[in-house]
Amino acid sequence: MKFSVLTLLPEIYDSLNYSVIGRAITNKIINISVSNIRDYSLDKHKKCDDMPFGGGAGMVMTPQPIHSALEYIDPEHKSLRVYLSPKGEKFDHSLAKKLSNEKWITLLNGSFEGVDQRVIDLDIDKEISIGDYILTSGDFASLVIINCISRFIPGVLGSELSAEEDSFSNGLLEYPHYTRPQKFLGITVPKVLLSGNHEEIKKWRNSQSRLITNNKRPDLSE
Repeated sequence: MKFSVLTLLPEIYDSLNYSVIGRAITNKIINISVSNIRDYSLDKHKKCDDMPFGGGAGMVMTPQPIHSALEYIDPEHKSLRVYLSPKGEKFDHSLAKKLSNEKWITLLNGSFEGVDQRVIDLDIDKEISIGDYILTSGDFASLVIINCISRFIPGVLGSELSAEEDSFSNGLLEYPHYTRPQKFLGITVPKVLLSGNHEEIKKWRNSQSRLITNNKRPDLSE
């Protein structure tokens, strides 16, 4: 799986070199390339933003550097080009799993008030939002998307069952987890988890998932 990232803030992606994603990169299970949009600007000062036509607050990212960057890294438009936008399709477990089947995803990250609409019309295949709120740049959303999609790629997680048993995998929130010691500050691990009866453990976990979902996220079962 390959991710190409277009950004004004390439330093943010250094965080991907650690933990689970970092190991996946080292093991060549996923590939992440980060390009600075400023490198493609024809402006002598490498400027990538300007005032919006029609007036209004803030600045808008200009189309030329973005278009040139996309033409350079993906000249034949072989990747799925995604723009991180509050106006996009809501990102969730189902969409992450679907996108994990792509071979190559390019993520365009806007800053300021966003990007010139002509870039979206000419170059972008899909707009995605990670929630109904605004970030200072799309880069933080890209980090979430790369992390989440990567979990579905074989070999990234220590256990292939992890992604399938997590919250949202079956429309339910995940059951509680316990580990050693058996008793901590007066609270004891539920006896069923110590029983060795896998069928009863499975039933308990399922009932706990349903109870937690009904209490905390009843909208998931609507």
